[in-house]
Amino acid sequence: MTARVGPLAEGDLVQLIDVKGRRYQATLTAGKQFHSHSGFIEHDDLLGLPEGSTVRTTRGQAFIVIRPTLADFVFKMPRGAQVIYPKDLGPILMLADIAPGVRVLESGVGSGALSMAMLRSGADIVGYELREDFAERARANVEKFLGPEVLARYRVELRDCYEGIDETDLDRVVLDLPEPWQVVPHAEEALRPGGILLAYTPSVLQVTQLREALARSRFFDPDTREVLQRGWYVEGQAVRPDHRMVAHTGFLTSARLGA
Repeated sequence: MTARVGPLAEGDLVQLIDVKGRRYQATLTAGKQFHSHSGFIEHDDLLGLPEGSTVRTTRGQAFIVIRPTLADFVFKMPRGAQVIYPKDLGPILMLADIAPGVRVLESGVGSGALSMAMLRSGADIVGYELREDFAERARANVEKFLGPEVLARYRVELRDCYEGIDETDLDRVVLDLPEPWQVVPHAEEALRPGGILLAYTPSVLQVTQLREALARSRFFDPDTREVLQRGWYVEGQAVRPDHRMVAHTGFLTSARLGA
């Protein structure tokens, strides 16, 4: 999958940003309209424009039109399960060392946010998901943002990872599950030596049980961390940290498999 560049074209997912910073997304389709509280814009009027163009509704409201980033899409995409947010997606890609050709077992695919991040980094993913509606939503979100061609590297099965992993010689096992410690013995058999297990867990009690299971296994070099995100207010000479920040969302625990 390569990033779309050049003028906006039919079928492109676009994001429209108003003067107050509110964001809306639509898929460009000839003959359709984007409606807001301040009028509408013809999709036909957007086709062929360069990204970053300013367009106006029928009532004169200005919008900037661009293609959304993955972070933009994650915040707006249809979801059922709680998603892993961008502040954790980037660190997960680094901690799990996701790269082109890496074979990943992902369990708990949810709405597909993490799947998209790993697929765009070039991974080949087998997903285990208990709920069919979550599996279908994840596939739909992946296809909408990355395109249908990426589905050749993305297979989601209705499976319970606690009961075992069929795949062998995996490079990574990435988990977003309530009880990841149950998967540790299965991951020992499914991963190649040197492979990485990474788990996202909201509660420190989950971390404790996972670390205890890792200590009894062939995994080594365990690491647990969380990522805190704080923005800054910058307006002329008024520069200060934002009053609000995105603090705890989840813990990231990783370990490598010994021979």
